Amino acid sequence: MRSWVLAAGLMLIAAAGRAETVLGATYLKLREPPRPVLSNLDPIPEDEGIAGARLALADNMTTGSFLGQSYTLDVVDLQPGADALTAARDALATAPFLILDADAATVMAVADLPEARDALIFSVAAQDRILRDEGCRANVFLTAVSYAMRADALMQALLVKRWTRLALISGPTPADRAFAEALKASATKFGLEIVAEKDWSERADLRRTASAEVPLFTQDLPDHDVLLIADEADDFARYLAYNTWLPRPVAGSEGMTPVGWAPVLEQWGAAQLQSRFEDQSARQMRPRDYAAWAAMRTLGEAMTRTNSADPATLRAFILSDEFELAGFKGRPLSYRRWNGQLRQPVPVVHPRALVAEAPVTGFLHQRNELDTLGLDEGESACTLFGDAK
Repeated sequence: MRSWVLAAGLMLIAAAGRAETVLGATYLKLREPPRPVLSNLDPIPEDEGIAGARLALADNMTTGSFLGQSYTLDVVDLQPGADALTAARDALATAPFLILDADAATVMAVADLPEARDALIFSVAAQDRILRDEGCRANVFLTAVSYAMRADALMQALLVKRWTRLALISGPTPADRAFAEALKASATKFGLEIVAEKDWSERADLRRTASAEVPLFTQDLPDHDVLLIADEADDFARYLAYNTWLPRPVAGSEGMTPVGWAPVLEQWGAAQLQSRFEDQSARQMRPRDYAAWAAMRTLGEAMTRTNSADPATLRAFILSDEFELAGFKGRPLSYRRWNGQLRQPVPVVHPRALVAEAPVTGFLHQRNELDTLGLDEGESACTLFGDAK
């Protein structure tokens, strides 16, 4: 105890003897247009994502107080259709660090602004392949898990269980289609078979008629081990479980779901992170909250290790072998040098427990087992991530 107190005292003395280093970041949230759904049981929190960044800000400040470092976080909350580019320009005029909660097209447009050339942007919401592939940008890091990472995590879990014959039902939204394409590509990658596909087209009120409509809709599907559902709008999937013609488990957007974060995570210090988040925000942490937390903590970890708030210095360190982020998922997190994606385990969960955490034991990689999830270096067409590739 004495040695710890002495060390802490020496750190405080050293910090007092040098100028404070300040890192200011902006959380820019472009809200999505409201969409009609069949159920209102799970409303999206108003502070989704923002709350995760604020928790990381508090974490950064705890460490920074010993090192003569401080952090600020401004929040710019835009309604659907607002001018995100003007808001981004204004934010970048204040500080070169931007946490961007927006769709992929907006991320690319912001990254291409002249004002963003030397900035560091963290995308915490967009899961699209394009940002990890031909649409990557040298100034964009990606902390949200991609559709491909989620799909690969699910396929690993299913393959271990030897549930290899799959049927797929896809919803009509662009996000539904993107996740469905990722599921199909991942099934091919890991040698599972999708024996049938259907597009969801029912317009009945399933709150009252699911037990009659769903069996008819699924009656013509051939025999399968698992029914995959791509319903990222959270519209109809909940009504398919336990109502299908064949008694089969469901997975994807319902049932066994691959996610960036879930309240059921308890190991590796996750319970403590959950508890601190709930104390702050009076709700459970969601995947977007975790992605925003990881973005802000990345900046904190990099500044702690470099004692610099220079974007180029921080970028070089974040992409170096020395960078590791303790992410409460059982493995240190790092960034892929070829496209800026945060490597991280992907839990496969159901609402009350963890089913598996991918990479599942036995799935190996020549460099890093986390690279079995999502686009590996040879699969990515990213050419714009600078000389870090």
